[in-house]
Amino acid sequence: MSRPHLRDLPLALSLLSRLPVPVDHSRAGDRAATAAWAYPLVGAGLAALAGGLAWTLAALGLPPGPVAGAVLVLQVMITGALHEDGLADSADGLWGGWEPARRLEIMRDSRIGAYGVLALGLSLILRWACLVAVLDAAGPGGLIAALVAVGALSRGAMVGVMHVLPFARSDGLSRRVGAVPRGSALLACALALGICAGLWGGIALALLALSGGAAALIVGALAKARIGGQTGDILGATQQVAEIAALAVLTTLV
Repeated sequence: MSRPHLRDLPLALSLLSRLPVPVDHSRAGDRAATAAWAYPLVGAGLAALAGGLAWTLAALGLPPGPVAGAVLVLQVMITGALHEDGLADSADGLWGGWEPARRLEIMRDSRIGAYGVLALGLSLILRWACLVAVLDAAGPGGLIAALVAVGALSRGAMVGVMHVLPFARSDGLSRRVGAVPRGSALLACALALGICAGLWGGIALALLALSGGAAALIVGALAKARIGGQTGDILGATQQVAEIAALAVLTTLV
């Protein structure tokens, strides 16, 4: 049950996106944690869709700003703002409470607070600015390569946090998915790094690995110190912070 299988791909896609994927979750639930090895592939695939939109709009003559904005809109739509929601909830909870139980309560509240609004707004601005810079310097092809690499790397960072940190609560999305086996975590990291290496080469791979690893380490350390472990919201925050860090690195390489 813990060995990776190709049938994990549609399961991972159904967990990380709103795309209509024919998956019987009642039968596939036992493989949800094992399927985490496929997260970088799903991230790369979703990013390729956004990159295709960028290529089309750039070919029609749109300037980098609107193209980058459209890319962000599509990414939010196909993921259902899953990771953005996690970032906002994490910001509210980690900074909005004085003890772990209260922080977890805030994170579960569907309402968004000042910290969440600021985190979400700043993250979108930073992502947009990085996408504009990459598109302006490297063109649509460079932007697609950046999106795919960052999409894979940021999902690999999520899996790393899932494997290393304990669950912060006894229920929730992360708990339902389950503990990620070591083999799945190692394969996810290998796939993420392999995609980055294939697209950007050795030097960029080292910088991207450092940025993604640092993002996962920072978010994971904060989560462990403030709520005792990880939740689905923490995983979303990890993905967002890793994506911003990797995009910022790529703006210096194009």
